[in-house]
Amino acid sequence: MLHVLTHDILPVFAMLALGFLLGRISFVSKAEATTANRIAFMVMQPPLIMPLIAGLDWSAFRADVLGVYALCQVGLFTAAYLVMRRVFRREPLESWLLAMATIFVNTLLYIWPISFLIYGEAAALPVTAIVAWDSAVSFSFFIVTADLIAGRAPGAPPAWQRLAMNPVLMAILLGLVLNLAAIPLPEPLLTAMHFAGQAAAPLTLFALGVILSGHSLRVSPVIATSAGLKLIAFPALVWAALSLLEPPETWHDLFTLTAAGPSGAMAFSLALLHGVRTDAIAPVIVWTSTLSLISLAWLA
Repeated sequence: MLHVLTHDILPVFAMLALGFLLGRISFVSKAEATTANRIAFMVMQPPLIMPLIAGLDWSAFRADVLGVYALCQVGLFTAAYLVMRRVFRREPLESWLLAMATIFVNTLLYIWPISFLIYGEAAALPVTAIVAWDSAVSFSFFIVTADLIAGRAPGAPPAWQRLAMNPVLMAILLGLVLNLAAIPLPEPLLTAMHFAGQAAAPLTLFALGVILSGHSLRVSPVIATSAGLKLIAFPALVWAALSLLEPPETWHDLFTLTAAGPSGAMAFSLALLHGVRTDAIAPVIVWTSTLSLISLAWLA
């Protein structure tokens, strides 16, 4: 457990911690980090996502296991949204994103590289399945719904036009088309995308750390509830549901490991994009990222 923590998990977490530290001492400003985050999100993530989706072998995935995981996401998300709206009286979009933080794990930028370090590419196939699901379906769903809930000021482009020009959605759609059409990407293009895509995870985590450093980490009932649902309720729900299904042990264990990961940074990025208050969403990401270090090392 200690070896996994020090050699595989902490090196990835270190970029978030470094950004948080440099933000606290004002070495890197929030404006600089916001720009870096936008570059990572809009420029570096598309070349990371598109070849991933284009090269997936969907037949290698266990559709039944992935389906159970998706049902767990839907169930907990619905419950979390109702709690945020009816118990804590949060605004619709903030409640939507707080609920997103309880079921949308930082798979692409955090769990995926960690699982490859620990298990290697073959053993990490279950995590790759979740990355594919979250990248192609869950993330697209939240990008679209957050934009629709937020709306825009009079004179702004219509929703369909804004969404059609979103580079992340374009990369997801193009990757799916190439995959279904069995069209391989040219090797030089793959090399360029791999080179650019490698910057997405460390740059996003670093920028996120800087931005989060300006927020109070005081734990409120909203933060405690959201973090608790993410770190305890979600992995417990996935573990119990998959125990009933009885899939291969590797799929059961790695899906549970992934469910125990920290809240995805995309909830925070979408909040920034749409001008939603982040005094609860930001600490949820910090606390789940910190507290999940031990649970991930133990489950791995």
